[in-house]
Amino acid sequence: MNSDSDSEIAALRNQVYVLLVALIVVSGTLTVFLYRQTSLTHKDIEAVRPQAEQVIGALNQNKQAIGGFVEQLVAYGQKHPEFAPVLAKYGISVKSVPPVMPSGAIPAK
Repeated sequence: MNSDSDSEIAALRNQVYVLLVALIVVSGTLTVFLYRQTSLTHKDIEAVRPQAEQVIGALNQNKQAIGGFVEQLVAYGQKHPEFAPVLAKYGISVKSVPPVMPSGAIPAK
């Protein structure tokens, strides 16, 4: 019985060593893959950076014009409530203005 348990222990020990080697190989492969991906991502970012800086520069130059346009849209949305869903779709909030009642109209109760 002692030889059976010794052979089982030896088999388990060999299996643990094989699994340990496999774990080291898989970990090393994953590390190399992630390092390569990081390196490629940094190169991609550096390649796109000039284009992004141009877009950001153009946005900063046109910031006041865009703000004025949005203000005009809000003013239009206040005068025309049916346009409010379009503004809401793009995240532009219109402060509600109560509708003006025509003269001589009786408010509903």
